[in-house]
Amino acid sequence: MIPKYVKTFLWSYDLKKIEPKKDKKIIISNVLNLGTIKATQWIFKQYGKEEIKNVFENSAKGTWNKKSLNFWSFFFKTNPQKIKERHVL
Repeated sequence: MIPKYVKTFLWSYDLKKIEPKKDKKIIISNVLNLGTIKATQWIFKQYGKEEIKNVFENSAKGTWNKKSLNFWSFFFKTNPQKIKERHVL
């Protein structure tokens, strides 16, 4: 079950249809872009650092805003230029 404090960042989706396992890419990318510390802690507990890093590095074009891209690139020790070419909003 997705907590209410995480659902806040999924406002553009039908929350009755969102499932944590099936929709992990949507949940992870929305929380990393928009989430609070509490929501971010939940996704790390739910999915683990390696799975979140994998989603971050392999997201669809247009997924990341510049600030999130820079922060999470630093956090995951990933070259932001490599990702920026494919994924910046």
